[in-house]
Amino acid sequence: MSLTVAHAEPCPSPSQPVGVGFGERALLLFGGLVLLCGAVLWSDRGANVEKTDFSMTYVGARIVYEGQGARLYDLQEQARLRASLYTRAEGLIFEHPPFEALFLSPLAALPYKTAYLLWGLINAAIWLVLPWLLRPYAPVPRDDLAYFTLWFLFAPLGLALYQGQPSLILLLLYTMSFISLKHGQEMRGGILLGLGLFKFQFVLPFAIIFLLRRKWRFLSGFALSAMALGLFSLWAVRWQGILSYVHLLLNIAGHPDDSSYGKAIGMATVQGFMYTILGTLLGARVIGWVVAATSFSMLAFAARRWRPAKNPRSDVAFDLEFAAALVISLVSGFHMFLHDLSPLLLAMFLVAAHVPGHARLALRAMLGIMLALLWIPPLQLALVAWHRVFLMFPVLMILAFAALHLAIAEEPGPAI
Repeated sequence: MSLTVAHAEPCPSPSQPVGVGFGERALLLFGGLVLLCGAVLWSDRGANVEKTDFSMTYVGARIVYEGQGARLYDLQEQARLRASLYTRAEGLIFEHPPFEALFLSPLAALPYKTAYLLWGLINAAIWLVLPWLLRPYAPVPRDDLAYFTLWFLFAPLGLALYQGQPSLILLLLYTMSFISLKHGQEMRGGILLGLGLFKFQFVLPFAIIFLLRRKWRFLSGFALSAMALGLFSLWAVRWQGILSYVHLLLNIAGHPDDSSYGKAIGMATVQGFMYTILGTLLGARVIGWVVAATSFSMLAFAARRWRPAKNPRSDVAFDLEFAAALVISLVSGFHMFLHDLSPLLLAMFLVAAHVPGHARLALRAMLGIMLALLWIPPLQLALVAWHRVFLMFPVLMILAFAALHLAIAEEPGPAI
């Protein structure tokens, strides 16, 4: 007998009896714990552990740990340290913000495999917390086993765990920010989202939507987090390191076909799609302007469509508009790999909770097909293997704009 979640009450009462479903949920939690911890242990003992993305995160953390923060973005220094630490490493570079290397520098005091194992277990714990945190706002599917299974069918989460990427943390921060906004706590929502600036290429577009909406309390919280992380970055790498980081980012943005930075064709972004379609017709600079104009237009459209909510807790349109804004923010990022789509799962559950009935069959079918495509792991992994991840961009756009279209019907009346 499975425990279903009441749609009318987003937050269950503390006095509500636990019921029979507690045993099922405990069993699911235990099974997930065994599966994820086993996956981390298996990866840690595998021959390719040095080829994961965490290998370069460890290099960045090690440079800061050794007090050489000013040289964090010196690619020759990264290569030297990489060669001294690994025997099977890929030619990756550390391109994340300085504060990330600072916060992870305690892991650099440990041997590499021990650090990978500990970081993997932390991410596994976050993965297990997320389904229960989001469940009151994601009542579909009603069966707990089906709901829990969907968390394991979304390929980006598994890739993030294996690669040692912080994408699961970004999903956690987006989820906590969403919950804060649902409860009217805009400043707290901004603070939480601002902590996700280690993936600034996805978080900043979302903040731009709130800037265009003139949500000053949210932006104040976001700015507080940004200033704090900026100070940590300055402390870690000094001004020399900050300038080196800016120079590295400009090189990455200016070379979308450089495999050492990640080719645009392997990214489900506006840039990846435009560069693949128009790369043989237009120069990189022209495509850059097209990408910038397209991205800003989509962000502005999402901001304009996101209307004020009298009661975000019970406002269906709010959920759909948040989901659409999240998707548009992700595809506006100029640098994305499949694991970076981890926050997309939040948007998918929010949309799935409000798929229309048979009265709107065309929209129902469209949303159902898009969600199904995104929940098929072999398809996504095949796109990675074939270097055709850019084909996910149209799917994401259909999902986002269909959600916005659905939100129109859910709005109770004119905005005040």
